[in-house]
Amino acid sequence: MLYRHAAAFSFALSLTLGAPAFAQETATEEAVPMVEVQADTVLATVNGEEITVAHVIAARQGLAQQFQTLPDDVLFPGLVEQLIQQTVLGQAVEEISRRGEIILENQRREIVASEKVDSIASEAVTDEALQAAYDAQYADAEPSKEFSAAHILVATEDEAKDLITKLEGGADFAELAKEFSTGPSGPNGGDLGWFGPGMMVKPFEDAVMGLENGAVSAPVQTQFGWHVVKLNDTRMVGAPELEEVREELVALVENNAVDAALQTLLDGATIERTELEGIDPAVTRDMTLLDN
Repeated sequence: MLYRHAAAFSFALSLTLGAPAFAQETATEEAVPMVEVQADTVLATVNGEEITVAHVIAARQGLAQQFQTLPDDVLFPGLVEQLIQQTVLGQAVEEISRRGEIILENQRREIVASEKVDSIASEAVTDEALQAAYDAQYADAEPSKEFSAAHILVATEDEAKDLITKLEGGADFAELAKEFSTGPSGPNGGDLGWFGPGMMVKPFEDAVMGLENGAVSAPVQTQFGWHVVKLNDTRMVGAPELEEVREELVALVENNAVDAALQTLLDGATIERTELEGIDPAVTRDMTLLDN
């Protein structure tokens, strides 16, 4: 019931998209010059109520994913037609229902809160803030050891032992991985790239740490099966450059700023909470209460 209107308009949009798309195809023989538009450019007027480019842009953001991927020249006229339908239907309503008022109140809260969060986050990200976050995260970071390894994953210990026998006989590790490994790295010769401590399951990591460069392990069992592991190389790495972790730092600065601002607002607000014990949580599913 709550989303019946949204489903109806999605259906209406799917119907209106067909006609403009056909008209567009038949009109492509003559190129129509593009005109410059602004957010307040009027695209339609319904009983004096304007529908602008801004309304169409906002409407597109709320579309289901199935419509988001449609070509612009198909979606644009369909959205205009949808907004015309919504407007004329809305004008036919003398007074919005109590249910509608409640939904609008929640939507307004969500939109306003989202805009405030965006504002806080964008203002928080400065070069100084990113540098401070970087220093806090990495200034005292000790160099750590990384490993470059490859493995062949098989189902049984006997298969793993057979592979080791082949390797001892001079077989190429990468070729055996391509032929026998059931893991996703098999086609790449079993290569796992570089990884640090804690990035692999413990039995695998322990086996890698116990190898010399170029050595091959005894069969190693994990929850994924049996591994034959080869350590290719090791290296010591220090803290990453700031630019390497910029996205991570941006997210950290934004989250910290929003959390701090929210806590400040909560601390300064007068909030009176009703005790929730004794209220049936199933009340959240009782849509009939919205009509009272």
